[in-house]
Amino acid sequence: MAEPTNARSMSFVGTHEYLAPEIIRGEGHGSAVDWWTFGIFLYELIYGTTPFKGSGNRATLFNVVGQPLRFPEEPAVSSGARDLIRGLLVKDPQKRIAYRRGATEIKQHPFFEGVNWALVRSMQPPHVPEPVDFGHFASKDVNGRKKKPLAENGGGLNKQTQTAYLDFEYF
Repeated sequence: MAEPTNARSMSFVGTHEYLAPEIIRGEGHGSAVDWWTFGIFLYELIYGTTPFKGSGNRATLFNVVGQPLRFPEEPAVSSGARDLIRGLLVKDPQKRIAYRRGATEIKQHPFFEGVNWALVRSMQPPHVPEPVDFGHFASKDVNGRKKKPLAENGGGLNKQTQTAYLDFEYF
């Protein structure tokens, strides 16, 4: 096995919604926190929100530690996906999927049935969306005046790929 499953740490960096319960409780943590985060990520990809999100950071942390995992009724999700997420989001890290055997256990889960892991890097994805042309979008300068479309003013054009991108001004 290439990944350590029994190493422990007491430090962390992360977004409240992605923190594992053992980090929040200050118990120290090992690689099981990465599998927790993977579960949060899968949940968010499917449902568009994280499962324990509260009204603020404190509420979110409380929910992670104290609230059970719930799945929305919509969208309809396969039982394999729900089972994998449920296994990843077990609050006790020693009972979390992949705690003992790491990625091997995840790769063998029914959700990934049919994935040839040895060739996954050379496989074509099932659908590659067409690029979106954002060049027709216009933005405003700091004085509120309308700028030229991004593709025309050069600010929204990636010189290497010649593709447009949106340039957001936050402040």
